Formats: sequence, C-alpha cells, structure tokens
Amino acid sequence: MVMIRFVDSVGSEYSIESEVGSSLMQAAIDNGVPGIMADCGGSCTCATCHCYVSEKYAPIVGEMGDMEDAMLEAAIDRKDTSRLSCQILVSEDMEGIEIELPASQY
Repeated sequence: MVMIRFVDSVGSEYSIESEVGSSLMQAAIDNGVPGIMADCGGSCTCATCHCYVSEKYAPIVGEMGDMEDAMLEAAIDRKDTSRLSCQILVSEDMEGIEIELPASQY
C-alpha cells in the first residue's frame, strides 16, 4: 500500500492508502476524499477528477497524454501542474505524494 495525501483548497488534508496500480482517482473515491467527482468513471472523458501535482512529483507521475491535455482544456482553474487523477496510476515511488484539489470541484 502507498500513502497519498490529498489537500483541498482550504487546506484540509486527507491521508489515504492505495494499492499499487490503482488510479489516483479510484483511490480518492474508495477513501471518500471530497473534491474528486469522477463523473465519467475514469475514462478520460471529463475533467471532474482534476487535480494539481507539484513540480516535485511530476517526474514520478509521468507526462500527460494528448487526450488528457484535451480534457483539461475544459477544466476550471487549469494550471501548469494540472492533471486528471484518473490518468495517474499509483506506483510504489509515489509514497507520500501530495495531491492538491482545485476549489472549483466542490
């Protein structure tokens, strides 16, 4: 299991554990983290699992694909660190990763 910390826009923290291979989106849903709506269920056809991955962790989560980039065009409050949590698979080297959640999804 890998520990992941989600932080919402007001600073509330949600530390959860996830299995390796699960998506960040699924880990958040399974653990009741507010702010990840995941309307499309993880099929990369919406932007309701929008999150921010810090520069520190960007190399660990990998680069986004073209489809994810296109979906993020519809996201409110997109930043350079924006990602779709459904497109990031949990790996062992993500232990302790911090994921920020935008205010616009609440």
